[in-house]
Amino acid sequence: MSTLLLKNIEVLVTMDDQRRELKNTAVFIKDGFIQAIGEEEDLPNNADQVLDLKGHIVFPGLVNTHHHFYQTLTRAVPKAQDANLFNWLVTLYPIWARMTPEDIRISTQTALTELALSGCTTASDHLYLFPNGSKLDDEIHAAAEVGLRLHASRGSMSLGQSKGGLPPDSVVNTEEHILKDSQRLIETYHDPKPGSMVQIVLAPCSPFSVTTELMRQSADLAREYGVQLHTHLAETQDEEDFCIDMFGHRPVAYMQEVNWIGKDVWFAHSVHVNHDEIQLYADTGCGVAHCPGSNMRLGSGITPILEMLSKGVDVGIGVDGSASNDSSHLLGEARLAMLLSRVGAGLSGASRSNEDAPPLMSARQALEMATRGGARVLGREDIGSLEVGKCADLIAIDLNRVDYAGALHDPVAAALFCSPQKVDLNFVGGKIIVKDGQMTNLDVDQLVKKHNQAAERLLNG
Repeated sequence: MSTLLLKNIEVLVTMDDQRRELKNTAVFIKDGFIQAIGEEEDLPNNADQVLDLKGHIVFPGLVNTHHHFYQTLTRAVPKAQDANLFNWLVTLYPIWARMTPEDIRISTQTALTELALSGCTTASDHLYLFPNGSKLDDEIHAAAEVGLRLHASRGSMSLGQSKGGLPPDSVVNTEEHILKDSQRLIETYHDPKPGSMVQIVLAPCSPFSVTTELMRQSADLAREYGVQLHTHLAETQDEEDFCIDMFGHRPVAYMQEVNWIGKDVWFAHSVHVNHDEIQLYADTGCGVAHCPGSNMRLGSGITPILEMLSKGVDVGIGVDGSASNDSSHLLGEARLAMLLSRVGAGLSGASRSNEDAPPLMSARQALEMATRGGARVLGREDIGSLEVGKCADLIAIDLNRVDYAGALHDPVAAALFCSPQKVDLNFVGGKIIVKDGQMTNLDVDQLVKKHNQAAERLLNG
């Protein structure tokens, strides 16, 4: 049994059903779960460890709903800097085809380190190509050393260029191999229990890189084992044109055709969706991973997030691949979500003087997407808010820094409106992953050195 008391918390943002923001409060943690929240004198006084968080604001740990860890190895590649999605992919596929299992391991730890320092406690990753003997196991084992919760998506590509798909044949696998390996991974690693550190997701990459049959069979397998489904969808106009030409449907209608609609499904992006498709998401429980940085970087468009939220769609935040965002700063991504939604509102012609116009997205709404929203998208009821009985996943930021000077009248909003910072503390299941702004489980300097060497090798062939 281990216990931890966090006391003198300046502001505790619970993100519970009442959206409470408590001042000068304390949290008692036992065996990785929150046992009590309230006045220090009302909480147990026998904690193994006590931390004084005077001057800190505490949030639930942030939840990242879409990423490609391996892409940290190919950030800011010159020929891909100014390309749209399809040309960007064509440029990078040959580079990614050179990756080794060690590259998967290094990039996983680099991405998770960046996420942890930005406030993430649970991350979903989408690994969909496995060159040179690489396996999802490489990512899972590397993540365990960092200490964040991982939703490891067994991605796949089976529709190579010779069959009308976008990826080169060298990075695709047979459907038989993909399904067999997916079953192996679920049976080996998937843990559905509260507080689980690893869950497996089945995630064919996209409509333009897998066959219709693989989409259907993946859905059947996922539902047989009770795991979630994830894919890219409606990211670009090119994808919409591809789906209409290849399948005779818009992307969302194609998902209906292959039985990929339901509470156990979430889609990355969903930029190019219409009113009826958004209503379908709301009616059937499909979730969305909103990736504003990547959408801006690739010129894909602006996801209609405010309409999704107004209709009750579950929306989380995703930093997306670090070669289409070039960053894994999750708090920064929440800020981008807030700001980009405001740009979208302006482009829609909504007049701020019109009383019927929807309000601009607030900082608290963006933070909710990054916490509660992400938890709902991943199908987790044990994370996303700070409540008794939930996982002790929380982050703390020291408010006494120049970045927040002049904004302490509303420190919750300051975390988004002011330039996003690294967190000072990050707890996952009550274990300290970040302390004083530094990782506790890794030698980051050595990791960066290895990562840069691997990136140079990949780019130089």
